[in-house]
Amino acid sequence: MHIMKLSAAVGLMLVLAGSAMAAPVGSSARVVIPAQAQQIISVDYRSLRNSESGMALKDRVLPENLKQFEESLRGMGVDPDKDVDQLTFVSFRAKGGIRTIGIAQGSFALKTFAAKTKSKKIKPTKYRTNDIYPANSGLVMSFLDPTSIVFGESSAVKVALDTRDGESEALSSSSRMSSMMGDVENGPVWSVLDQAGTQTMMKTALGEAAQLADFENVKARLLGSNYIVDFSRGVNFDLTVSTADNMTATTMSSLIQAGVMFKKANGSAAEKSALDGMTVKSDSSDLQVHFKADDRKFESLLQTDLFAAVSK
Repeated sequence: MHIMKLSAAVGLMLVLAGSAMAAPVGSSARVVIPAQAQQIISVDYRSLRNSESGMALKDRVLPENLKQFEESLRGMGVDPDKDVDQLTFVSFRAKGGIRTIGIAQGSFALKTFAAKTKSKKIKPTKYRTNDIYPANSGLVMSFLDPTSIVFGESSAVKVALDTRDGESEALSSSSRMSSMMGDVENGPVWSVLDQAGTQTMMKTALGEAAQLADFENVKARLLGSNYIVDFSRGVNFDLTVSTADNMTATTMSSLIQAGVMFKKANGSAAEKSALDGMTVKSDSSDLQVHFKADDRKFESLLQTDLFAAVSK
């Protein structure tokens, strides 16, 4: 699961989730997140299921291997439609490139799971004291406790378990990422992105405006970013990019405004309409981007390259 494809798919999946409750990462899930985390995306899964439009969009954009993972869970006595409350996706840097894990939180009947796997003659492999079960499409899964499951490719899940077991550093050692999580994780849908990921995201979002010399001059001073999405009254999207100083935030604000002007002149009708609901400003060393739209306008924006860039 390449992180950019996964993030774009999850970002698209989230936007029609309906009115969501707060979705902080639970303590059992938090301890498996490696210190080298590049991006964390979290969504209230119950709210997603309660939205007809959200479920239709989920079926359209959810990566095929994640769909197959859901089917694996059902076959082993876990019903994602009833048992999963929250889904969190984490990409992190590891030997050989970017790895991705998913964390499902909810209430899982371990006795039912054990009986199902035994009847199907599915045996776990041991990784220290952890049981790792095979799932569809090359994925594996492991219970952290009765409320949390970590899943992904075998190598990624083992890194997560190493982190939980104290064999490698956890996210708590990354003060900036932890701080950015604290700013948004009580929101309905949220994400945090590290420095390198933020630089890539901003370059993609700026499009033609990124070719300006100013962006290359300030790129190294982009420190990280987070966003929060709220659906209680239309759609509200708030992105904050942390920078090294006031001058960097002001310069980035000017660059994004230039990018908005370019899109208004050359973008699709949906992008032009959506950009009317966007405001950009700098506040001390932070760059702040706010987007507001009604559901109809936002659904149109989903089909554009602009949203794909921001959702990565």
